[in-house]
Amino acid sequence: MPTATTPAPRKVSRPRADAVRNRERIVTAAREMFVEHGPDVPLDDIARRAGVGNATVYRNFPDRDALVREVVCSVMDRTAEAAEVALAETGDAFSALEHFVHAAADERISALCPMISSTFDQHHPDLEAARRRVEQLVEEVMLRAVAAGQLRADVGVGDLMIAVAQLSRPPAGTDCLRGDRFVHRHLQIFLDGLRAPARSALPGRAVTVQELRAC
Repeated sequence: MPTATTPAPRKVSRPRADAVRNRERIVTAAREMFVEHGPDVPLDDIARRAGVGNATVYRNFPDRDALVREVVCSVMDRTAEAAEVALAETGDAFSALEHFVHAAADERISALCPMISSTFDQHHPDLEAARRRVEQLVEEVMLRAVAAGQLRADVGVGDLMIAVAQLSRPPAGTDCLRGDRFVHRHLQIFLDGLRAPARSALPGRAVTVQELRAC
């Protein structure tokens, strides 16, 4: 009888380095153009900004929703990484919170608002995982500052993220790049208002993550 042979293990193909770079360039270009022009910017324009052909864009992202979702997840991942850096700081807890807030603003999280409210699947597993990671890490950064007696206890994660998104969004009718010079100044004014002890009682109650999602 012929001896049975063990089939050779399948080789899992990995994307070529140039393919990975092209995908990263597309996501970066899309992120920039979504901030500048909104989520409806033509994909052909994104391809030109990325320096790739239209076919390369569609090979990586079969439709606009797939690209928008990837951009949203990438911004959330980078925001989560900023929170991890803040948690790794061993010094002043409020300073770590400040560093996170300024870094989050630089990630243009304000641009996520119109994209998240678009028609794509807001409950996609990748998006849900990225969102949960950000929420958990930001809460840890804030709780550490509260425990140190430096952050007023009547603010929630939703309060913080709404304020960062609003303050990092260019005022209506202004150029994005010209508005950038005000962002960190106004964020610092907001952060000073978060310090404990609080100088006034806030109206309403702290905005939770669940309420933020429902907005």
